[in-house]
Amino acid sequence: MRPDNRPHIWKMVNIASGLIVVKRCFHCSKVSTCFCFHNEPPLEPCHEEQHFWNFMEGDRTFHFDLKCVNCGTLVEFRELVGLMVCTGCDERCEVDVLRQKLEPQGARVCVALGSRPIEERKQLSEEKLTILQEYFNQQRNSLKYEIKIVPHEMVKNIDTCYAEAIADLDMLDASSLGCDSRFS
Repeated sequence: MRPDNRPHIWKMVNIASGLIVVKRCFHCSKVSTCFCFHNEPPLEPCHEEQHFWNFMEGDRTFHFDLKCVNCGTLVEFRELVGLMVCTGCDERCEVDVLRQKLEPQGARVCVALGSRPIEERKQLSEEKLTILQEYFNQQRNSLKYEIKIVPHEMVKNIDTCYAEAIADLDMLDASSLGCDSRFS
């Protein structure tokens, strides 16, 4: 809530399509994730500080910032690589436990994938996660369900996670975000 008691009404701005790029360092075996503003994966190996990255995979997604229509506050999401919908691939994962808990209420759980390696890159703040969740839940009239946004640190093993990357704005409607009959 703002000082003038008018709530933030968030609007997506600076929308760009691209890829979630996953790379592995052949020197230390760490995994890197980043958003690439191209639709073609960067296949060439690259060097960054002590890392020698090789491309592993890429998923279509989009990048955006949020702007309040009431006050003009702009929140940039440079740390956000992409959003993914929990598919329930590991019942021992904290995210799937939350998904199972919220599913009877008609809620969806989305993972905010940040840059990796986690210890070397700036991560999304709790405030930005809250703003993301506020934005998507302001869309409930068209989405018809609540969305819970969680940080990727909650995923038990992000390297084996089968969460579905949200590729574009159309995937955010109720029919496509629910990827199995439980959501229909």
